[in-house]
Amino acid sequence: RVPQVLSSVDEVVELYRELSRHPGLKAACLGPDVTTQYGGKYCSLYTEWLQRDLARAESVKFCRQYLIFHDGASVVYSGPAGTCSEIKDELLSQESPSRALKAVLRKVPSKEKEEKQFLEVWDQNSKVKSIDLTALDKHGTVCDDDHFGCLAWSHSETHLLYVAEKKRPKAESFFQSKAPELSASNEDVGRPEKADVPLKVGSPRPRAGRGQQGGRGADRFVPQGEQFVYHEDWGEALSKRSMPVLCVMDVEASSVSVLEGVPEHLCPGQAFWSPDDTGVVFVGWWPEPFRLGLQHCTNRRSALFYVDLTSGSCEQIPENNPAVWSPRLSPDRCRIIYLENNVFGPHQQCSCLRMYDWYTKQTSTVLEAVPRQTWGEYRPQGGSGGHRRMLSTTTLITGAFPGIYCGALPRLCWAADSRRLVLDTAQRSQQDMFVVDTVTGATTSLTADAPQGSWSVLTIDRDILVARFSTPSSPHTLVRCCPLPSAHQPLSGPTPTLLLVQKVAVLPSAGLEVQVQWVCLQDAPRVPGISWSIRTLRPPPEQEHPQYGGLDFDAILLRPSECPATQKHPLVVMPHGGPHSVFTAGWMLYPAALCRMGFAVLLVNYRGSLGFGQDSVASLPGNVGTQDVRDVQLCVEQVLQEESVDVGRVALVGGSHGGFLACPLLGQFPDTYHACVVRNPVVNIASMVAATDIPDWCLTETGLPYVPGTLPDLAQWTEMLHKSPMRYIDQVHPRPRPWGGVGMALTPSLPSSLLLYPGNNHALAGVEAEADGFMNMVLWLVKHLRC
Repeated sequence: RVPQVLSSVDEVVELYRELSRHPGLKAACLGPDVTTQYGGKYCSLYTEWLQRDLARAESVKFCRQYLIFHDGASVVYSGPAGTCSEIKDELLSQESPSRALKAVLRKVPSKEKEEKQFLEVWDQNSKVKSIDLTALDKHGTVCDDDHFGCLAWSHSETHLLYVAEKKRPKAESFFQSKAPELSASNEDVGRPEKADVPLKVGSPRPRAGRGQQGGRGADRFVPQGEQFVYHEDWGEALSKRSMPVLCVMDVEASSVSVLEGVPEHLCPGQAFWSPDDTGVVFVGWWPEPFRLGLQHCTNRRSALFYVDLTSGSCEQIPENNPAVWSPRLSPDRCRIIYLENNVFGPHQQCSCLRMYDWYTKQTSTVLEAVPRQTWGEYRPQGGSGGHRRMLSTTTLITGAFPGIYCGALPRLCWAADSRRLVLDTAQRSQQDMFVVDTVTGATTSLTADAPQGSWSVLTIDRDILVARFSTPSSPHTLVRCCPLPSAHQPLSGPTPTLLLVQKVAVLPSAGLEVQVQWVCLQDAPRVPGISWSIRTLRPPPEQEHPQYGGLDFDAILLRPSECPATQKHPLVVMPHGGPHSVFTAGWMLYPAALCRMGFAVLLVNYRGSLGFGQDSVASLPGNVGTQDVRDVQLCVEQVLQEESVDVGRVALVGGSHGGFLACPLLGQFPDTYHACVVRNPVVNIASMVAATDIPDWCLTETGLPYVPGTLPDLAQWTEMLHKSPMRYIDQVHPRPRPWGGVGMALTPSLPSSLLLYPGNNHALAGVEAEADGFMNMVLWLVKHLRC
């Protein structure tokens, strides 16, 4: 019997509405410990969540707080403190080191065209400061993105540091009418100019380099005929970011200064105060010869810099950085940890972990890039709810460190000893948490024996670790570990259960056993009807990479679980984008919704995906369109042979590079696939190179050298066209299927459906576009797979 797939529009709408209500956990912050009159301790936990609001067609941010009672070794009691409440118009927020104050950057609607921005300071009782940054007119819009944005308290809690766009003079037309000049002075009209308040942060009292810039009085010259001059930006996701500057607010004086001393050829961001408050440390990006897209690109030339507020000097620390980001100062203010990649090459790579000693001025390597993980004898890893691994003859040694693959370190990642730090990273098709000893370079998994899925560090404070956990069938769950053991004690993960309280066995150096408890603070119910497994595959000898042989890859298979195992479900194949990205076994709305509808879903992590070692990443450039295509097809053919799926109802769905792969798969294997949906696919690399903010991607992934400031030659254009899916268009059977690429959608021999979503960028991640895209996708699949 052919299983039924949910096909009623109303029922699909209700299903999507139900699943989209599951919020995503984005941030957590621990309050200070409070000692009760009986000697017990408790602290508050503030969390921020994002939830889709389909009626408002926007993502809603809300907060929820918890009270956690503990004795320093385990959690005694925990529970929510009140109901959730929406957070309105907050762009950035940051508590002071003592937790006595909180800074908030807020946008406020204005009668004018542009929104106003206010920088607020709150204490435990009320709002004590509210500064209209727009009215001050010292700089442009404050950066609230993950690349440049920051909001940092000085250690003395007297100043706030942030990054904003540099103020540009308002240009006028050549034909602008000019008012007659008045001879009266400012004093005559009652408008005395006020000098900027000198910057005073610590002891000795520093000054802001060679004075401050900004303010209306400093901008008397109004350029003519420059209102249409083009200013480069940092890509589509950062289209409003061009020339950031460092800014400081004096909390007591309510004044704002724009720091000088940063060279004109650098764009600063991710800044924080130096250990003695007399300077600022920041990441500086070189915009030369021109700006390239920064979104998901950790390979842009950048370095750590220190600007001294007393002398105004700026120096690079340490020297010869290639591409760095995510610096984090240790609690004892002695060391800075940061991530480092090679310049250019793949946009995402296996990163190095470096450490800079502030006082000795020495740089050390904590962790190098990992070529491959350690493999050994098979050790089965179980999981509830059908979470099983289907492996070849060998498997990964439990707890082996895979290397660092992450967009950023947690904002608070240091343990209280200022020696260890906690991070999460992709480990094949999972995401796991590790403790890193920065002195020895030893890494220990915190989740080696934990339930399989996706674990993320939210924060660690006073060795209280807060983490997020999810699986393909379980939305985000909030868990807390208290406390971490001392630096010399080995760690192990919790037992593989999904109970509200999970225990961790800890072996101290003296042989005494210490227990660490995992507590589930926000227990999300498992979504019924979904089972999943992770499958490991190895390409046949003829498809091995000549330089990087022996690589394997994974796929995550989701299946409807409420039907007999013998029923054959239609299969949706989804390769990820990037191409240097990865599907981890966490909560994803589209795959979960498709599975609940009655589709089996195959998420393919082909060779080149993150989490499998740097060799896997390096194997793909020059082989896009061949190696990745073969990996996906190999995986599909094996699943069709070994699983109860319908070989006559197989579809492709992919976005970006996933769409790039869907197109040649459809062209080369037209008898395998019967429908296709792609989102913003790359169909012609040769034409993309002249129109994108990441032209280096086009050459690098084609296997060609990228030289900034130069155009490809004829041979390179030809090679890019040769590796493009466009060359397979004549091999596709002329039956209806949507392509997503405008050129291919308008091809007469391929009837198709094309949807455009104004106001969205490459990811099509807007709530309305995401929901409408899902509905059109599933209705197309239902129609053309004859469900």
